[in-house]
Amino acid sequence: MSPTSRPLRKLGFLTIGLFDEADPRRGHESTLEIIELGERLGFDSAWLRHRHLQYGISSPVAIMAAASQRTSRIELGTAVIPLGWENPLRLAEDLATVDILSGGRINPGVSVGPPMHYDHVKDALYPDTGDSEDFGYERVRRLLDFVRGKPATDFSGVEGFEVFSDRVQPHSPGLGRRLWYGGGSASSAKWAGEHGMNFLTSSVVKAEGPDESGDFAEIQLSHIRTFRAHHPDGDAARVSQGLVVIPTDSASPQQRAKYEEFARKRTPRTRSPQGPAGLMFAPDLVGTSAEIAELLHAHAAFREIDEVAFALPFTFEHEDYVQILTDMATRLGPALGWQATV
Repeated sequence: MSPTSRPLRKLGFLTIGLFDEADPRRGHESTLEIIELGERLGFDSAWLRHRHLQYGISSPVAIMAAASQRTSRIELGTAVIPLGWENPLRLAEDLATVDILSGGRINPGVSVGPPMHYDHVKDALYPDTGDSEDFGYERVRRLLDFVRGKPATDFSGVEGFEVFSDRVQPHSPGLGRRLWYGGGSASSAKWAGEHGMNFLTSSVVKAEGPDESGDFAEIQLSHIRTFRAHHPDGDAARVSQGLVVIPTDSASPQQRAKYEEFARKRTPRTRSPQGPAGLMFAPDLVGTSAEIAELLHAHAAFREIDEVAFALPFTFEHEDYVQILTDMATRLGPALGWQATV
């Protein structure tokens, strides 16, 4: 292992949980089975990607609740819940409930911004307030306050036979320390650090201004350092990296060809900033565990972290995910200094 890299302390994976519209249960069962497999393989965490009005996980909190009853150790996260679709008070209740049911294992990741295709969905989502909703950081702050036990109302006490609390119930004391912000910009990194959150980095960052190097890893590294510089825990503040990683050690020739073609089609977007936001995409890492470990040890941002949630490609079959996760846990993880928890 490169002397400039930290040994990997926590190994996780991220799934989008696709399903067939005609048979949605099968896809959701596949997701739960993959999480169960992750626990058996010793992964530290399983993360759910969020999709609305698509054929992916629209309710990750419900999936986490189901997974919590089929597992006993693995941590369960979201990467990420877009808060533009949520009422922070109601979400705080759901998150606390699932955290209690799981024994304190959930790691909710959130982000801000208007819902995707907002002009087309706002009349269904916010029919009376669509033009006045605030989709900025204030929405996260409200969620943080509710989860951390600050009052949600100025009323509490007994009314007739009913007892009322002034804060979200149930209250899960440790959950406030396990909230993550999914960000790809310096401003998000700074805000998350100042508010004591954990920080999720992914395969997308924002190139901000002419002074940026144009190098994905260097931009991501700057965000990590900005986050920790503004966090009360400093260099000990938690950061998780979520690149797309596809080990091929035990893959069949057909699987390897499919994986390489998947990455090849996505490579052009990694060569320059994309769209008006100037988004930079990381290349997908495909190869043997030894090859991927070498690439990661040379990655400036990876050398700064000791937690990952490697993203599973979203178009593959169940058996592909079994092979990829097995190679991650038995070959790639150990090559990065990680030890399985069983």
